[in-house]
Order: sequence, then structure tokens, then C-alpha cells
Amino acid sequence: MTQIQSATTSNSVEKPLGRGIALVPILLFLAIFIGSGIYHSLAGTDFAFYQLKAPVAVLPALILALFISRQKLNAALETFLEGIGNVNLITMCMVFLLAGAFAAVTKAIGGVDATVALGLSLVPESLVLPGIFVIAAFIATAMGTSMGTIAAVAPVAVGAAEATGMSLGITMGAVVGGAMFGDNLSIISDTTIAATRSQGCEMKDKFRVNFKLALPAAIITLISLFILNDAAPVAAKDTGSILLVVPYVAVLALALSGLNVLLVLGSGLIISGVIGLLVADYSFGQYTNDIYAGFSNMFEIMLLSMLVGGLSALIKQQGGLVWLSEKIRNLTKNGGKRAGCLGIASLAVATDACTANNTVAIIISGDVAKDIANEHAIEPKQTASLLDIFSCAVQGVIPWGAQLLLAGSIAGLSPVELSLSVHYCLALAVIALASIWLQKVPVTTGNQKKFA
Repeated sequence: MTQIQSATTSNSVEKPLGRGIALVPILLFLAIFIGSGIYHSLAGTDFAFYQLKAPVAVLPALILALFISRQKLNAALETFLEGIGNVNLITMCMVFLLAGAFAAVTKAIGGVDATVALGLSLVPESLVLPGIFVIAAFIATAMGTSMGTIAAVAPVAVGAAEATGMSLGITMGAVVGGAMFGDNLSIISDTTIAATRSQGCEMKDKFRVNFKLALPAAIITLISLFILNDAAPVAAKDTGSILLVVPYVAVLALALSGLNVLLVLGSGLIISGVIGLLVADYSFGQYTNDIYAGFSNMFEIMLLSMLVGGLSALIKQQGGLVWLSEKIRNLTKNGGKRAGCLGIASLAVATDACTANNTVAIIISGDVAKDIANEHAIEPKQTASLLDIFSCAVQGVIPWGAQLLLAGSIAGLSPVELSLSVHYCLALAVIALASIWLQKVPVTTGNQKKFA
């Protein structure tokens, strides 16, 4: 039920002193990676954002992080390797591998075609995109994990886009948006658990605050997807045995039962293989080869996730995140409640951008956010909601985040290009900012009531 993403650790016992220069490596990575894509786009190069692979773009940033480290080289390398070896990161890589294998095998046996045909026969062409968003949102809310939702829904969404001629980027954006909607609201999501525990509020109270912002964002997203829906009519065709749909139904059912995402995908992989051997022209040799092909398709995002995990560990150990928290807190000292809310939102955004992990971002930001809330009389339920909303909104659009890396790999899209299609996260951020600005707040910041 937990959201599987990368995290970083360090052996350092003492809290590192704040050090702004520690953030420079992540800025260098972004400048190289995104800058290369923009340059090739302006030059008219096809597949502009594929010209420089992200795992290569992060190497100069890693070298710089090691160079500016206050640790000795061997100790800094150990910190880097600890970041790579974090249990959450290794688990995420296993999700990548199993998701790739499941997608490859179910496609090879004809499961994608059969599932898409069945879905299109039940859903009008004008509602395909909104329907994908709703399905992803429902599954993510029930599962409490955006990664598991994307792994389960994305292959079918790709097939639907190919069958109907819809934009693949917008289709995958609907999947990621729905997954982030559920991840943000689910009471069993690790982001919800981290946010409520760090601020000392009840889950139901945080849910109510969140829902008031998430619902209008979801409605706006559904309207935009309905307008952008360009599905062409698809003639009915025979796609073989209805049993070919079972792997996806089984994965969704197991996911909704609360089973660990690794067991869900592993079970789905076995079920796909058995059904392929029984009802399709499929051999055991093909099955094993397709599993390995699925693993190979995930190599790039696994490598990037590992390198970014190690880079995040170096940034954290060198005090980059502490410095960031201190600066944001100082900026809010002389402001009112709005300034406090914006400070908490900025803290969540900046920390998530550096760690590429919304749960870790909430945990790291929790204490500072609570201090800011006490200084500005912000209720714990609102603070928890702000942390969860803004970390999830950023996580759903950063190209180096696990969600876009997984969705992009399954669909064969650049995560940079895909980030512009996640309408829900953009709508949620805008609505949350508007709610901060429009709230009625006192202008003084003296002896307000504090919330522990």
C-alpha cells in the first residue's frame, strides 16, 4: 500500500549545517538535461529530448557533488553508494523491472489488444480520456500508491491511444494525473501518513481540507480531457479469447485488495504467462525472452533513479536541504498567515524537486513546516494538506521523478515532454495557490494562538 519511490539516507549522526552550495549539483543536472532538449528543439532535431540521455546528464552533477563535498573522497563515495542502496530505491527498481516484464508479456500474448477492445466497446469514444483519468484516480485512492497505479493502468492506456489515434502524451498524462489524485487523497498513502503524523492531525481532517482543493482540480482536468479527447471511432474486431483480459483484471483486483505492489506485479506476470501458454500461440521460450525484454526496457530509468538517489544523498549529507529549509523559514518570519502558507508550500516544492520523492520531502520538511505553522497560527490539518498537495503536484511533473520515468518508459515518451501533459497536477497547484491567496487571515503575526 505504500508508494514506492526513491529515498536517501546518510550515516552522518550529526545534523549537517546548512550549505547552499550543496544544491548546485542538482541545478547543474537540470541545466544540462533540460538545456540539451531545448537546444535540440530549437535546432529542429527530431526527438530533441532523447539526444542526451538523462543518466549521462547526471554524471557531471555527481562529479561536482563529490568535488565540493566536505567529506573525504572515500567517505563521500560511501554516502553516494548508501543513497543508491536505500531500501526504498531498491524496491522502486524492482517495481520498474516487474512492471516492464508484465507489460511486455501481456502485450506479446495479445492481452493489451483484448483489453482495449473490451474497454472501447463499453466506453463512448468521447469519454475515453476522462475515463482513463477516473479509473486511475479510483485505483490509486484504493491502493494508496501512484507507482502501482501507473504500472497497472499505463499499458492499457497506451493500447487505447494507439487504437483510437489519441495523443499518447495526453493519454499518459491522464494516467499520471489520476494516479497523483489518488495518492494525494488516499488515507493509506504514505504521503498522507507522513503529512498527518508530522503535523499531529487526524487523517479525516486532512482529507477534508485536501478534498476541497482536489475535487475542483479533478473537475477542471476532466473538462480539459473531454475537450482534448480526439479518439477516432474504432471498428469492432475479434481479439481472441476473453481470457486474455484476465491478467489486467487480476492485477487491478489484487491491487485493490491492498497486496504489496511487488506481489501484485509478480502475480500478474505469472498469470499472463500461464494464460499465454494455454490459449495463445505462445511458448515458454518466448515467455522467458519477453520477461528479459521487459527488464531491458527499464534499464535507463533504473540507472537514472539510482544515480539521482546517490546524488540526493550527497546533497542531504552536505546540508543542502537544511540550508533550503532555513532560507524559506527566514523569508516567512515577518509575513502574515499567507506568507506562512506560501513558505510551507515552497518548502515542499523545493525539497521534492531535490529529492524526487514526495514522501521523503514531507518527512524532511515536517519539523520546519510545523514551526512555520506555529509562528503564523496555521492549523495542523492545513499544514499537512499543504505539504501533501504541493509535494504531490511537483512529483507528478518533474521529469526525474519515478512516476514520469515509469510512464514515459512504458509509453516510449520523453519524461520532459510528458510533464507538460499532466493537467491535474498543474490544476491542483494553481487552485491550492489561489486558496492561499483568497483565505481570510489576520494581518498581525504577534502573539497568535499556536498549534502544537
